Amino acid sequence: MITNAYYTTEVHGPYEMITIGDLVLEEGQTLPGCQLAVATFGKLNQAKDNAILITTWYTGTHQIFAQAYIGPSHALNPDKYFIIVANQIGNGLSTSPHNTDGPLSMSKFPHVRIGDDVVAQERLVREHFGIERLELVVGGSMGAQQTYEWAVRFPNMVKRAAPIAGTAKNTPHDFIYTETLNEATRSDPGFHAGEYSANTDVRAGLSRQARLWSVMGFSTEFWKQEHWKTLGFDSADAFQTGFMEPYFGAMDPNALLTMAWKWQRGDVSRHTGGDLAAALGRVTAKTFVMPIDEDMFFPVRDCAAEQQLVRNSELRVIKSISGHLGLFSLEPSYMEQVDRHLGELLATPA
Repeated sequence: MITNAYYTTEVHGPYEMITIGDLVLEEGQTLPGCQLAVATFGKLNQAKDNAILITTWYTGTHQIFAQAYIGPSHALNPDKYFIIVANQIGNGLSTSPHNTDGPLSMSKFPHVRIGDDVVAQERLVREHFGIERLELVVGGSMGAQQTYEWAVRFPNMVKRAAPIAGTAKNTPHDFIYTETLNEATRSDPGFHAGEYSANTDVRAGLSRQARLWSVMGFSTEFWKQEHWKTLGFDSADAFQTGFMEPYFGAMDPNALLTMAWKWQRGDVSRHTGGDLAAALGRVTAKTFVMPIDEDMFFPVRDCAAEQQLVRNSELRVIKSISGHLGLFSLEPSYMEQVDRHLGELLATPA
């Protein structure tokens, strides 16, 4: 167990640690006293029928949603809805390798799957908040994987679903790319097989991971059109060294590896013996599948193919020159599109 000042309310804003009990994982081990870092916005009404759940992505926390997605001017309006942002297990705030003491700490932290996150979240929603049905489940990237898992695993609890920039079944290409991220981290001599004394021991590995994200996280047009200038940088290298590397350099390497492992294995078809059509056929939620047009992780064609397997669904393509990392709302037009689509989805009877 080590301390990392990055994972604090000073950096990410207010959240509550909620214990959901011992969590038996799909891989067989148990996380005793599993805790989820949870941020809420708005008030739960007396009928408890105005709740929205937001799930987080790789490296992401509730912070980005509080800053960019949630507010009176957005579709995710806390004046109307009770919005729960549940940080995924292993993201550094919820139960994670570096903040777990005892035999499951650091390199010994067990493998967690997307399904484990959703089981924990269902327990949170139902047992802690007393909510039986969610107006909407929405998340981007790994959050989209969790959104699909929710819609397949607990269809009676999900009225509407909006997976943004993510798939129900991870692709071979995405698996291979994610492995390069893992290798960048593990190859740093300071990693010490996951038993480093501080995240800064793995500075070089985290820097390499940041560079890999520069290659795939942003679109080719982002670099060609020098879109980094709109973010206040005077060169592509300055953007990488002044933004990308500090962002990843603050994080815990084992947390990144924990999230990457489940990202690689996200697949709702494991519920139906590998039959993706059968798994997505379980979805009853009104669903908007929302890929980003320049996304090199989850291209529109992959998301569209899955959308065709979900009844009562629509494909809503978001235009963003930033590619996959458009999720961070780097262009005003991105959030305008998300708000429009989510507003229409929430206005649709379900």
